[in-house]
Amino acid sequence: MAQLTMVQAINQALDREMARDDRVVLIGEDVGRDGGVFRVTEGLQKRYGAERVIDTPLSESGIVGAAIGMAAYGLRPVAEIQFMGFIYAALDQIYSHASRLRTRSHGRFTCPLVIRTPYGAGIKAPEMHEESSEALLCHLPGIKVVVPSGPYSAKGLLLAAIRDPDPVIFLEPTRLYRMLREEVPEEEYTIPLGTARIVRPGTDVTVIAWGSMLERVLKTTTSHSVEVIDPQTLTPFDWETVLTSVGKTGRLVIVHEAAKSGGFGAEIAATVAEEAILRLRAPVLRVTAPDVVLPLPKLIDSYLPTTEQIRAAINNVMRY
Repeated sequence: MAQLTMVQAINQALDREMARDDRVVLIGEDVGRDGGVFRVTEGLQKRYGAERVIDTPLSESGIVGAAIGMAAYGLRPVAEIQFMGFIYAALDQIYSHASRLRTRSHGRFTCPLVIRTPYGAGIKAPEMHEESSEALLCHLPGIKVVVPSGPYSAKGLLLAAIRDPDPVIFLEPTRLYRMLREEVPEEEYTIPLGTARIVRPGTDVTVIAWGSMLERVLKTTTSHSVEVIDPQTLTPFDWETVLTSVGKTGRLVIVHEAAKSGGFGAEIAATVAEEAILRLRAPVLRVTAPDVVLPLPKLIDSYLPTTEQIRAAINNVMRY
């Protein structure tokens, strides 16, 4: 079984699905001739032609708007937005059209659209290139939000996302693109959307993390037995796995690289308080970035949650 990076695993998933289903088309800035800004789509235009791997002008609203039309009329477009900070220009299309198409048409139309975008900090890129705004997208009914945390999950989740009948935002942790290698089967497989995975079983405390923060959690050393959960899909969220784990450990730490206020960790904490407060032995703690504008490269290491902060949170909940 090949050891692949996340870039290679996503490229393989796109290649397999385009070969299997001729309705799948790729659309975005530089996705064709250049293979994308991170070379995720490299070689696909040569293999499938410019009519299925479409280079576009620099217009995020135009890319997503065109992809919504393609999806409504029977194609399965995969649109690439070069960085998550650029997706804000397409929010009108996502919020006003993609999310509502099924409801607006009383089920006559669906929107089987995937929007791929690199997200998250740690590569020391310019402003607007390292955003982590997943909570903004999770707040909108009608949109699914998927975050792989490694090459294996990236392939399986992307195949499931492309085959889904509704719009999916697929957030790819930029810092992990070439950092990790995992065994990835060459054959196709899917990971159902809405299912979390227990990465490491434990009995003392539950830690939830997604994207590149999962890698940081797994690097954190502690003397306690920590159950680590990778949600994989933020919307829909696998509450059963999380509540079962919290019921067992009685403690919960949530780690994400977005700002704390209004982050998706707050939604997890609130739901756990509603559903399992009598099972908790300690307050739910969040380890997040501070509530500041994402800094420029020289300060990015001071912005992201550290293993020391994660270890301190685990130790704090264990004191109760």
